[in-house]
Amino acid sequence: MPTTGNYFHLHLVSDSTGETLITVARAVAAQYANVTAVEHVYPLVRSQKQLDRVLDEIEEAPGIVLFTLLEKDLVGRLETKCKDINIPSLSIIGPVMQLFEAYLGAATTGRVGAQHVLNAEYFKRIDALNYTMIHDDGQHVEGLEDADIVLVGVSRTSKTPTSIYLANRGIRTANVPLVPGIPAPHQLETLKKPLVVSLHATPERLIQVRQNRLLSMGDTHNDDYIDRQSVTDEVAYARRLSAKFGWAQLDVTRRSIEETAAAILKLFTDRQRQRLPE
Repeated sequence: MPTTGNYFHLHLVSDSTGETLITVARAVAAQYANVTAVEHVYPLVRSQKQLDRVLDEIEEAPGIVLFTLLEKDLVGRLETKCKDINIPSLSIIGPVMQLFEAYLGAATTGRVGAQHVLNAEYFKRIDALNYTMIHDDGQHVEGLEDADIVLVGVSRTSKTPTSIYLANRGIRTANVPLVPGIPAPHQLETLKKPLVVSLHATPERLIQVRQNRLLSMGDTHNDDYIDRQSVTDEVAYARRLSAKFGWAQLDVTRRSIEETAAAILKLFTDRQRQRLPE
């Protein structure tokens, strides 16, 4: 019985945080618009006792089981249980690890949560997050030269969430709002190290997002904020400024935060490659 009504149970079992599982599962589940996954997430499953509780819940609500477990005894028990109650199970990292092992000719360390160790990369992400939070929404513009990426754009072009997403990838990201009638910080004109990316969206999209924002705030009097001509003028102003200073431009009208960040990272990587011979 694959589904009940328009939903199905999705069990995600991990010996670590479960982030990998959740990301993969949601990416696949998003392809099925007519059915909803009811997620059961079990992180830090590292003992037989912890697995017992998981198996009981799987039996009570059968569905698809995805897992990232390294302990062979736990894997064996989970797969056996799923086979006994006739439901599918799959190791997300097992096939990838086998591929690595075959190519590298070396066995895995079997170290649980190895990707979360407190190494240099981890502290780089923490530093990037700290920098990004301090330099959000045009704050402390005197420190913009220390950024890897500076995002500019009019209100509601997703500057802040995109900055935080990039910071989670270890990229120091500042963002500065562009407001007609208010001069852009002069620091933006002389930046050498950071990549400056100007985020744009159509007036229609901006008006839609801004209307939702005003409704959530209970503000019904800010007419200029959603006036079509005013918003059109804002977009034109931002594009003129971007062209004047040679900033990279990115249309985010139909992009998610993740897609926007991926496009920015590509621009950043391409720029880094061009600078290598220098």
